[in-house]
Amino acid sequence: MKESWKKFLLDAGAEMDNGRVLHFGNPERELRVATTGNVLSDLNHLGLISAHGADAATFLQGQLTCDIRDVTEDSSLLGASCSHKGRVLTLFRLFRRGDGYYLQCAAELVEDTLKRLRKYVLMSKVTLEDAGNAMVRFGYLGPEADRHLAELLGKVPEEVGSVFQTPDLLVVRLPGIQPRFEIAGSLEPACKLWESLNAWAAPVGAEAWRLQSILAGVPEVYAATSELFVPQMLNLQVLQGISFIKGCYTGQEVVARSEYLGKQKRRMFRAFAPAADRPEPGTDLYAPGSQSGQGPGKVVDAALAQGGGYEMLVVAELAAVEAGGMRLGDAGGPELEFRELPYALPEKA
Repeated sequence: MKESWKKFLLDAGAEMDNGRVLHFGNPERELRVATTGNVLSDLNHLGLISAHGADAATFLQGQLTCDIRDVTEDSSLLGASCSHKGRVLTLFRLFRRGDGYYLQCAAELVEDTLKRLRKYVLMSKVTLEDAGNAMVRFGYLGPEADRHLAELLGKVPEEVGSVFQTPDLLVVRLPGIQPRFEIAGSLEPACKLWESLNAWAAPVGAEAWRLQSILAGVPEVYAATSELFVPQMLNLQVLQGISFIKGCYTGQEVVARSEYLGKQKRRMFRAFAPAADRPEPGTDLYAPGSQSGQGPGKVVDAALAQGGGYEMLVVAELAAVEAGGMRLGDAGGPELEFRELPYALPEKA
């Protein structure tokens, strides 16, 4: 995080821990406002990797599940890097700025992801760097978020994944149950835009933003869940994070085989658990009668819900979900209440 941006947030009342904004003084109110009103959230709890060079596009095309040709100055995508076994190692939000590509992911995965991707560079003309301090990033969401941004910037991205750029700022429209945007760019214009939006919105911590991603059905992959799921288990085929016509990339054969030759037995669901403690990513699920040697499922992500308990995204066996009685952890854990995702899954599409 840029020190000048950190000072700006602290002066605005942010409580921080290790570069992550915890809250702005009233975390319970922030969760409540985030589901009904307009809110601002710093995004430096997410890491950023840059890819520059004449061969950057070709290199990324051979490493990611999405089609890098569709990542333009006007369009952003989700994409994953996979192991040779087709398991997601890192999940990214990709966008383009100038002559570079930027890959946003869980901050804790940046270092290992850079080490792994650099092994494949070989003679390619591409430079991969930690770009966490390259630009300021914050989110804006709410029922009037699109109108506010259009009023201040003159235009706003209309479709999910679309991008609007000015000389100083980039705006990406994200999936959400209400208009949701990410803004990235230079320090001074970003601070000015934050201050203007702050007249209509409440600043919130990272937990409130994480909750909104979960409600939108958008997963995150962390160190604890890296290499646990094939992309389809995370609904990436629905979220436009997989191209099945782009050609080869690491893990492509397994991903394609899962799509065309196998019946998918697990996928990501939204659920609620009346738990007292946060279910950490990778936490096991329990289902009576499940015979799977891998267990019936795992937690993908979780965030504190308004009023208590936790909203979650979980990858679970379809059969176990249909049978009912799934619990968090073990047979004594709280029972999960499954809730609707804001998009249709393949069988319902």
